[in-house]
Amino acid sequence: MANVTIYTRAFCGFCSRAKALLEEKGVQYEEIDAGMDPIKRKEMMQRSGGATTFPQIFVGARYIGGCDDMLRMDRDGKLDVLLNA
Repeated sequence: MANVTIYTRAFCGFCSRAKALLEEKGVQYEEIDAGMDPIKRKEMMQRSGGATTFPQIFVGARYIGGCDDMLRMDRDGKLDVLLNA
């Protein structure tokens, strides 16, 4: 299974939903709380091409976007393929 990294912030409903989906699928992930950490936030923005909203999600080195993007991939049957690559 691919390594998943998710940049989050406290009290973020989209972050909670994204993590819940990963947990439902039994996917382990690295969570990086970048909400109040300017260094981690800058890292997130550099990796994502400038995205500033939360969460920002990466599967391996591939940037997949935020919560809505991941949910769309899951609906389209593409998320499981990516996670199991």
